[in-house]
Amino acid sequence: MQIPLSCIPTKRSEEWWLQRHTEKLAEKTKSANPIDLIFIGDSIVHAWELEGKSAWQAHFSHLSTLNLGYAGDRTEHALWRIQNGELDNVNAKFVVLLIGTNNAGHRHDKPEEIASGIKSLIRLIRDKVPNCKIVLTAIFPRSRNKHKRMRKIVDTTNDIIRTFADDNSVIWFNINANFLDADGVLHETVMPDLLHPNALQYEIWGKTLGKLLRSFAKTGTL
Repeated sequence: MQIPLSCIPTKRSEEWWLQRHTEKLAEKTKSANPIDLIFIGDSIVHAWELEGKSAWQAHFSHLSTLNLGYAGDRTEHALWRIQNGELDNVNAKFVVLLIGTNNAGHRHDKPEEIASGIKSLIRLIRDKVPNCKIVLTAIFPRSRNKHKRMRKIVDTTNDIIRTFADDNSVIWFNINANFLDADGVLHETVMPDLLHPNALQYEIWGKTLGKLLRSFAKTGTL
């Protein structure tokens, strides 16, 4: 059986991407305190540094954090980054994983292929940071309504990957209902391009995630 592209660690060639990887390796090494919380993902995670900056400050500034979101990344790109040092020698309490929308949007991968890439990431994260809790985040909805092709790919992928969670070492985290109206429609007032959340949605995400992390933290420091 052929290994799907979503599972084959792949290095990107863009200069900014390579530079960000170098910078993140340095940021991890220079951290004065042990890292509490790591985010891994694509542009939606990357944008915590932009659209979500205020929410990040409000909900995570008291923690030692590392944002490993890269715009445009698919699962295979995150696999390469982790294999090449981004999680080496860290002992984070939590790793938040949100990725897969670009597998759906760029290449129209099958849900099973995207899920396989995400499962590979979970295994690799567990290998690199064995004591962390992985917050497996449902891929955010995209496209206006639930009948669109990419929405269906995302929804089906989420149905698969939720089975990877055990609510202990891998925690399922799904806030997608916050983004949709009663009919399942995604509006530009929530995601202006029907893909990337606006600042208010980052606030909802940060508040909800912060509450979840505190409920699982054994030391009471989160």
